[in-house]
Amino acid sequence: MHLTVQLFYKSGNGVLGMKSIETVSIIGLGALGSANLAKISESVPMGNIRAVASGDRADRYRKNGVCVNGKTYMFPIFGPEDKVPPADLLIFAVKNHHLPKAIEEAANHVGENTIIISFLNGISSEEEIGKTYGIDKVLYSYVMRTDSTRIGDYTNYVNLGFVPFGEAQNIPGKYTERVLAVEEFFKKTGIKYSIPENMIRDLWLKFMLNVGANQVTAVLRCTYGAIRDSIAVRGLLTEAMLEAVAVAKAEKIDLSDGDITKCIDILSSLNPTGKTSMLQDVEARRKTEVEAFGGTVCSLAKKHGIEVPINEALVKFIKALEETFDIC
Repeated sequence: MHLTVQLFYKSGNGVLGMKSIETVSIIGLGALGSANLAKISESVPMGNIRAVASGDRADRYRKNGVCVNGKTYMFPIFGPEDKVPPADLLIFAVKNHHLPKAIEEAANHVGENTIIISFLNGISSEEEIGKTYGIDKVLYSYVMRTDSTRIGDYTNYVNLGFVPFGEAQNIPGKYTERVLAVEEFFKKTGIKYSIPENMIRDLWLKFMLNVGANQVTAVLRCTYGAIRDSIAVRGLLTEAMLEAVAVAKAEKIDLSDGDITKCIDILSSLNPTGKTSMLQDVEARRKTEVEAFGGTVCSLAKKHGIEVPINEALVKFIKALEETFDIC
């Protein structure tokens, strides 16, 4: 089946024209990237998909493919040096500490009319991408309620989750053309989504969830089931997230203590054997995203004169864990 999604774009003379989202590029085939690309490939021809990778990783993907829920996908792999027509849609799905390199490697996939979305955790990836390619190309986005896990080149999930996305502000009935284009793309590919009215607040809400869930589960080495069943685990998550709420309020972001309850309910509803991305990183002895979570909370807390002892302790524990990866 040939996928056609309509969007408007500015031509060289500034007149609105019509274009179709037909080509999709993605950089990052971890749990989120591979699971969502597998879903997308059910509707988009492989010839219209480009997965950007380099070095040994690219060679491995070309040779072995990527396995998602037991099925192997031979996604077309393009190196950073490969010249290709600009993508209609570019998805970043790497870890935060890999973003600078990913921005460089995706350069050949960005053109005047490319729409960019980021699946990264945290609250800064859109700004970082926008510094290079222009914030006018970037929509805010993240992934919610997923339990995808990845070991080696094998990804498994029960819940793919959904993608909240949009401009900073989205008024129902008055969505921008690029928001409408991505909405139509998600509809046709079966990617569940939402378009929050206040996207910045939603980004901070997911950030707050990650500050609690990712860091606590990484230190305790526990699954989503422990969040559901342990009062002590939920208590520690709550304390970490309360500090994130305090920082958010100082940054003029309208989060509340009630949002914490919602986040814990979401986490408790996930596959009880599922693991957060940071726990997966710790178990695989990989660098974590602690700087994007607790590190950001601590940095902003210092800026506003707020005490955040729980996050300070979690950051210290996780950094110490990372140092042991090459020792024992």
